Amino acid sequence: MTSMLRFRNYSWQLAPQSVREIRRKVFIEEQAVPEALEWDDTDEVAEHILAVTADNEPCATARVFSTLGETLHIGRMAVLPSFRGQGVGIALLRHIIQHVSAKHQSIELSAQTQAIGFYQRCGFHVCSEIYQDAGIDHVDMRCVASDWISKADTLPDFPTLRGVDNTSWPIASSTDVIQGLDSTVSQAQQRIWLYDQTLSFALYDRLLFRDLLLKLARNHRLSEVRILIHDDKPLVQRQHQLVELVRRLPSSVSLRLASPEYPTESSPFLLGDREMAVWRHDFGSDKGFANFNHPGRVQQWSQAFQRMWDQGRESLELRVLSI
Repeated sequence: MTSMLRFRNYSWQLAPQSVREIRRKVFIEEQAVPEALEWDDTDEVAEHILAVTADNEPCATARVFSTLGETLHIGRMAVLPSFRGQGVGIALLRHIIQHVSAKHQSIELSAQTQAIGFYQRCGFHVCSEIYQDAGIDHVDMRCVASDWISKADTLPDFPTLRGVDNTSWPIASSTDVIQGLDSTVSQAQQRIWLYDQTLSFALYDRLLFRDLLLKLARNHRLSEVRILIHDDKPLVQRQHQLVELVRRLPSSVSLRLASPEYPTESSPFLLGDREMAVWRHDFGSDKGFANFNHPGRVQQWSQAFQRMWDQGRESLELRVLSI
């Protein structure tokens, strides 16, 4: 079925009636969503995707729109009852991801709680508490590894999912590094430990990365973000988003310099909780791997990090700047 699907994109003004009919059937008639809530102003600015079979029969729809050009939002995703269980929903979602992965750092959606597993199978992670929308329990979900998801020939059952996906995701570019970093931080529940030569502006001085760390620091009472680097001179010469976090949240986010008199690791890594890791071969490399369920390896690196952290020292340059 899915190999025979075709996808067509429309503005709301030019969308065929079948887009409205599918949403009416699924949301208003089947799920009892009030009609006044189903149709909203977002329809006017969104792009609407219609999935049709080889016989040109409409079977599913969704809408997409972006905020500030960075985050893409997927909404009103609906598959007609007679086409469910045939991979139509997964095909539609992957089609959307494949066509936006180069343009958007983050893809977000609001999912009914009964559909969480469906979205997790396409690389989305839960990123909110449960809330009600139209009287139905929902959670927000996010995908920050769209490039991996869109290019994979086959996907594990729950790609990049913390504590579940045993895949070792290869890193071969800065885009891969960023996907690994963001996917790890977005799922961390307690701690992020980061070790690198410097806080590369390309990798770490990004609004999304800063916001993900900020959310972890604010939402979890016992959270800790530790940043251990060798060289703080670039941070003095130019403002960095993570330095601002250290200043704003010193009880949750801390930065130290590795001691030159103490043995240190030659490879950078980021550890998330006790099972997630992003590792690169050396400080100047974009090659390595990301794991989302490898507690044994994370334990080894955590021990190495703790030893280096205990011997580390405060950055006097940054302390002077913050006074």
